Amino acid sequence: MGLTLTGSAALYAAEPATTPAKPNILIILVDDMGYSDLGCFGSEIKTPNLDRLAAGGMKFTQVYNTAKCYPTRASLLTGAYYQRTDLDFSKTATLGEVLQPAGYHTWWAGKNHAHFNPVTRGFEHYYGMIGGAENHFNPGDQPAGPGQPAPASKGKGATWADDAVEMKRFTPKDPKFYDTDAFTDRGLQWLDKYGKDGKPFLLYMAYTAPHWPLQAWPEDIAKYKGVYDGGYDAVREARYKRQIELGLVDPKTSPLPPREEDVKAKKKKAKGENGAEDPRTVATRMEIYAAMVDRIDQNIGRLIKKLEEQGKLDNTLIMFLSDNGACAEGPKVDNADPHAPMGSVASFVSYGQNWATVSNTPLRKWKTDSFEGGINTPLVVHWPAAIKPQAGWNREPAHLIDIMPTVLAVSGAKFPGESKQENIAQPDGVSLLPAFKGLPVRRPNPLFFQFAKGAAVRDGQWKLVRNTQTWELYNMAADRTEMRDLAAQKPELVQKMDSEWKAWWKDTTGNEWTGTPPKEKAEE
Repeated sequence: MGLTLTGSAALYAAEPATTPAKPNILIILVDDMGYSDLGCFGSEIKTPNLDRLAAGGMKFTQVYNTAKCYPTRASLLTGAYYQRTDLDFSKTATLGEVLQPAGYHTWWAGKNHAHFNPVTRGFEHYYGMIGGAENHFNPGDQPAGPGQPAPASKGKGATWADDAVEMKRFTPKDPKFYDTDAFTDRGLQWLDKYGKDGKPFLLYMAYTAPHWPLQAWPEDIAKYKGVYDGGYDAVREARYKRQIELGLVDPKTSPLPPREEDVKAKKKKAKGENGAEDPRTVATRMEIYAAMVDRIDQNIGRLIKKLEEQGKLDNTLIMFLSDNGACAEGPKVDNADPHAPMGSVASFVSYGQNWATVSNTPLRKWKTDSFEGGINTPLVVHWPAAIKPQAGWNREPAHLIDIMPTVLAVSGAKFPGESKQENIAQPDGVSLLPAFKGLPVRRPNPLFFQFAKGAAVRDGQWKLVRNTQTWELYNMAADRTEMRDLAAQKPELVQKMDSEWKAWWKDTTGNEWTGTPPKEKAEE
């Protein structure tokens, strides 16, 4: 496929007339969830509500994000590669800005991670965290003393907003506050308040879970007591077996890669230290993580129930995704209470590289990487009015840049041509509506990736990828888990795709590729 970097307006402007007019749109984005963490994707974690949506709709297996929190949110909200956006999205238009003029309510609850308040960019209501990570039980002031909340990311309190009111340190008054529940509470309030006015809505639920710190309600953690006592490899192999049984993976084209040695443990061993935790602590970390995913599903169930009560579920397009692969990183704070029970308000821990590998079964690597484990997300789509339940798997490669064109196609909204200040970057993606109807998606260009040291090109069955200066080449049709590097055997293809990637880089950034990754725009 040759490279012709063009706007995609023609690719989402005209769709079959049988599509229901102006559906409600519910976009659910979770934070740092791995490829295999849903029951319908092979997990032992209980996700009956998402499994129900998957059974009544579609499951996409090759949908890409950007490997990191902020870039993914930029692409999802604008349809543009994040390299075209600034932290305030000034060069782009948001979903809110295109849907409000089309007669939609526009609501957003949860994480933002950009440098603006959503009510200034087309959203009628916003409730959530403008930053990147937080204490899930108490994002705000951190009283001193044992048993008190650990700090938010890097020791700072998270900035929250309730519509136009911004709080630099939001300390909840409700002793039962937990952000996953609180975001859903607000979404339900909006549905109740405006549910009878006849207008369609966009509800964007951007949950911060299961991003570290690992914190969950005790009753949810208790569900998974002992489930992970068998250790990383036993759980990973059980998930892989279920994925084969579900038809999600073919062991011939997706063999399970060896689990990579834990980097932190390796460093400890090099210093003569014991690099291993006791098995109970290891299992507890994953029990809490599972509880966080479980709680998300419970809250999605609350949203589904409300839509059913209002008679709106059939004509609501629901799309569920994760912002990147599972996270092998840990929090950058060191002053949490080491004596507090893991999972509580005063604890601030992550689950580490080995459990992240389990979460991403069978894919390699993790968040921030351009290998499949860093940039793949399950996509569950449910829309009874337009999508017939599909028992199989849709293996169409897609990307978060396709969400905006899809929303435009189903809503009839128009994307603005330019702002008062300068031209607005048009969406880079294409509409997935044909895939909803069982048709192929016409994509004129390859899919491109760059974050930190990682980069990739996905062009048909071929993927060029690197985490260093050296490209690797994989045939994704025959080697989905990236086990057999073919770069040395196909140098001409490597050169062609490298040239495509460099042309894309110049087009999206305005700069020639120097070989040195730029400093990223946003961290946790």
